[in-house]
Amino acid sequence: MTLSNPGWPVRLAHGDVGVRPFRRSDARRWSDLRRANEAWLAPWEPGTGTTWHEAHSPAAFRAMLRGLKRSVKDGTSWPLAVCHRGELVGGLTVGNIVRRAFGSAYAGYWIDQGHAGRGITATALALVIDHALTVGRLHRIEVNVRPENAPSNRIAEKLGLRREGLHKRYLYIDGGWRDHYGYAVTAEEVAAERMIDRMERLRRAESNH
Repeated sequence: MTLSNPGWPVRLAHGDVGVRPFRRSDARRWSDLRRANEAWLAPWEPGTGTTWHEAHSPAAFRAMLRGLKRSVKDGTSWPLAVCHRGELVGGLTVGNIVRRAFGSAYAGYWIDQGHAGRGITATALALVIDHALTVGRLHRIEVNVRPENAPSNRIAEKLGLRREGLHKRYLYIDGGWRDHYGYAVTAEEVAAERMIDRMERLRRAESNH
């Protein structure tokens, strides 16, 4: 743990799902995943000013990782690999970390389409939120999702994140300024019930029906 970025570095696991810091050796796997998932991911992510193929090369990953390491050193982000049974299948970033009186950050995530719908992303997000709002000493985590992105909205709703409203024309994505639903959770809510415990309780309830 560093004084400028409490809670980092972080490695968390629950069942077959784990999160860990990205590393240089992830370059080829990351590139293969991102390129194969262009149709699945591109509609929901801000553009890079270049082609998807170029923006997701191994060299682009290494350049991105250098930038991410600077933001980690500055205490403004946690860039995490999402793994299933030890294999990289997605990513989760806690970004725009602001300390002092605000104590807030946002969480964004993506996953390989072939691994979607298995609860992997929800588990990873639950683990990271619990860590961020306890060991990470943050007070609030936000998640912003386009209304049309049904899978991502289901993840936020499954974890019981509070939908606080609609952010009009929030981000420039896929050729236009897109609305986003804003979800949030605070440290007080996690103190009452951890995200991972809430998810497991709901999973058990669903399996009993």
